[in-house]
Amino acid sequence: MTTATDSTRTIVTGSKSALPARRAGSSRNREQLISWAFLAPFLLAFVLFLAWPIVHGIILSFTDQSLTGAGGSFIGFANYAEALADPKMWQSMGNTVWFTLLSTVPLVVIALLMAALVDRGLPGQWLWRLSFFMPYLLASTVISQIWVWIFNPQIGAANNILEFFGLEPLAWLQNPDTNMLSIVIATIWWTVGFNFLLYLAAMQNIPPQQYEAASLDGAGPWRQFWSITLPQLGPATVLILILQILASLKLFDQAYQMLGGVASDTTRSIVQYIYEAGFVSYRFGYSAAISYVFFALIVIIGVAQALIMRRRKESQL
Repeated sequence: MTTATDSTRTIVTGSKSALPARRAGSSRNREQLISWAFLAPFLLAFVLFLAWPIVHGIILSFTDQSLTGAGGSFIGFANYAEALADPKMWQSMGNTVWFTLLSTVPLVVIALLMAALVDRGLPGQWLWRLSFFMPYLLASTVISQIWVWIFNPQIGAANNILEFFGLEPLAWLQNPDTNMLSIVIATIWWTVGFNFLLYLAAMQNIPPQQYEAASLDGAGPWRQFWSITLPQLGPATVLILILQILASLKLFDQAYQMLGGVASDTTRSIVQYIYEAGFVSYRFGYSAAISYVFFALIVIIGVAQALIMRRRKESQL
């Protein structure tokens, strides 16, 4: 028979065994609260400055909202239909793609050569690293002003170099045939240092024993670079290409500042056209629609790059 004493002992024992479970549960809840407290500032900033602007922009793209506060009525896909039929939008998109093609290849090749020179033991490495990377730290306004002086038709260094070689001076920023090239040259000088740093970090991760073994086999510097360095820079090159294409597609600052805010049909980028539609023509809804058409283009490029990378990996396996 079970006595009252046994029952009491069982209840006490059960209550004692339940205490650790309760304490573990309260401790787990406290940890979750602390975790959410640390995440709250980031989540708040994410919602206010990223998630909500995206949602609000999509809503605006379906309205005739004006910067002056007028409008705001729902008009369906009218803005998107107008954007797809707008020749200026497609011209701006073409200018952006053209700038991307002109700038991406030199920014990859020049950065690779710069990194190779420093990595192979060029004297005064710290000075070369500093001088190659320093322009990237400057603001776009400073870069623009420097190159406006360089491309000045009367006193600029660019025309002095042309005259030294017996060539005719050019109106670099005023001539529609050369103003895009001028922006590309300034952009390369400004941003090549970042790509150089990525390539240099990748090269320094290559084990030196591989070069020593190649030297013992009679391979010279060029053969070592071609057979050892380049194959192992594939991931870094893909990363640089992706970052460079995305950065070039967002062309605005240097072009706007170097041309004094007056873009021609050969230099107006899609970002500047979005700016002009929203803040010059006061058409916020139409500007939002153009921006999401541009976003769709970036998504398509990103998906294409991902598919190409996947196929390359599969072919290597």
